[in-house]
Amino acid sequence: MKIKNIILIALLFTFQAKFSQEIPFFKSYDWEETPSYSIKEGSKEDIIAVKEKSVTEFSFQDRDLVEYFLEHKVLWLNSDDAIEEYNKIYLPFSSRAELQVNKARVITPEGKRINLDKSKILTATDEESGRTYKYFALEGITKGSFIEYMYVVKRPPSYMGKRVYIQSKYNKNKVEFDLFSPKNLTFKFKSFNSIPTVEQDTLTTEKLHYKLRVADVKKLENEYQAPYNASRGFIVYKMGKNLAGDGSDIVSYSKISQNLYASYYAAYSRKTIGLINDFIKELKLDKNADEETIIRKLDYYIKTNVYSQDVYNEDLQNLDLVLTKKVANESGVIKLFIAVLRTLNIKHELVLTSDRKQIKFDTDFEATNFLTDFLLYFPKQKKYLSPNASGTRYGFPMPYMMDNYGLFIKEVVIGDYKSAVGKIKYINPVDVKNTVDIMNVTVDFNKENLNENKVRFDRAFSGYYAMNIQPFMHLIQGEKRDELIESFIENITKELEITDKKLINGESELFGVKPMQFIIDFTSEAFVEKAGRKYLFKLGDLIGPQVQLYQEKKRVLPLEEQFHRSYYRTLTINIPEGYKITNLDDINIDNSYTEYGKELFSFKSYYKLEGNKLIVTADEHYRDNIVEVPVYEEYRTVINSAADFNKIVLLLEPK
Repeated sequence: MKIKNIILIALLFTFQAKFSQEIPFFKSYDWEETPSYSIKEGSKEDIIAVKEKSVTEFSFQDRDLVEYFLEHKVLWLNSDDAIEEYNKIYLPFSSRAELQVNKARVITPEGKRINLDKSKILTATDEESGRTYKYFALEGITKGSFIEYMYVVKRPPSYMGKRVYIQSKYNKNKVEFDLFSPKNLTFKFKSFNSIPTVEQDTLTTEKLHYKLRVADVKKLENEYQAPYNASRGFIVYKMGKNLAGDGSDIVSYSKISQNLYASYYAAYSRKTIGLINDFIKELKLDKNADEETIIRKLDYYIKTNVYSQDVYNEDLQNLDLVLTKKVANESGVIKLFIAVLRTLNIKHELVLTSDRKQIKFDTDFEATNFLTDFLLYFPKQKKYLSPNASGTRYGFPMPYMMDNYGLFIKEVVIGDYKSAVGKIKYINPVDVKNTVDIMNVTVDFNKENLNENKVRFDRAFSGYYAMNIQPFMHLIQGEKRDELIESFIENITKELEITDKKLINGESELFGVKPMQFIIDFTSEAFVEKAGRKYLFKLGDLIGPQVQLYQEKKRVLPLEEQFHRSYYRTLTINIPEGYKITNLDDINIDNSYTEYGKELFSFKSYYKLEGNKLIVTADEHYRDNIVEVPVYEEYRTVINSAADFNKIVLLLEPK
């Protein structure tokens, strides 16, 4: 369920006089009957926007506020891929929206205009979601054609926070944005990523008019692990004040905090209190359990016993029904968490934030664009949980919600008075020490056949590396569990014979408490090749394939990782009698980046030789998620160091 369905803000319009019914802007707007669109000769771009215009108008119908949204685009298509992508134009149709205008046409390179027949405005239904949508099915498009379409939709107003993208993956010759509203309803705007400021048109007198005109918007291409949508040029707007009312800000985090508190922290009836206590009994808590153990068990129990649906339904957020039927929507799940935590007197705060790869939480502009996801914060433990992400567990919330700001809503109790205070704070990421991949490998050579190795592979995962598996181990049994264990070694080589395998800490409840550990004994001839009297031992293959970052173009966008992480690898090679390794220095790699005295990224591999025992250490650490462009090459060097290690081949020669 989206945040707009959760935040209960009532916009109350009070009037001392009846407002006149203004004629909507779209009534007087149309495309050119005989356009003369052109593109600079010789352009090799796949697509160029000749024009992109969007108009949002808020208008009263009697005393109800409605929104008209107009979109008008002219796109030049110059490749088969572009034609394939844009031969269908989807319209923002919904059960609560009405299409007022919809038309499209193709203008061929020769200037022929092919108007879209009404029969080509199609309706389809998504089989999974059941959602109905409409789209233009364009025909007659060839390379060098222009497609032009325009539609107007009437829909319920969205004014608490709206984002409009100005920049895309293709160049735009002209971008126009307009917003009209009744004279008593002001709007506020903020521009991001080098987009000019939206200005008010003072020449328009019968209504308020805000506009933005941008020429020559350069395309922005996506890059590996870039926060693309957060990096694009865009504007955000929200309604400011109702001048016919009390003149206060309509959208503010203070109001949002109060409304959320009223929704999630309402007083419980005697019946509800009984149901909450019955639910707590189902947790089977040890009477001496500490708070962290209780929170962890509550999180596990709700996410494995309460069925959550992403739909808006009053029954699914009715706490009594959630407690009895164990079926809820996102709001109902949050109410359940809060009810149990309040009953057990566990201090917590409700947090609203955003996915930082999609949009960074802005600390100055208070709008619901930045309030897309819920977290629960436990100040005593300084840890978070994602109540609506079933694949996460306490202490390890959705990673892209962290390293970001958020709105923290805290209950305040003064005597019998209870209220809430909202405060913007930073959500620190999970510490690097809590997400670790530890690998210990011991390798022996078969004395009768040096091409064959006997290997003990011992690997342990904790934190985010274990979260995709360990919490769900109760669902993986029998042959499936064996296949899972074997998959970890088959990632390194499939040329092997497993002699023994063991899983330690495979219980779902141990996530966040103990690391999940796999120990596999096997023999293989995949790591050794004979070269005359010498042998080539593929040391690097023991750590498995590694990511390698190639960069043909200069990096433009920052890179964002999900979480901090560490790898500890110890590889013990028992060198066969009568042989020595002649290129040990190839093992030594030392690449790192330090900022303000703190080492942020590093890969360091080195060795020590104890008789015939070669002990190789290859440790890797990433202590920062957000890699800005000036630091990218340093980061890339560290990432590629692991790939370089993966290529190390040791040369064994007779002594």
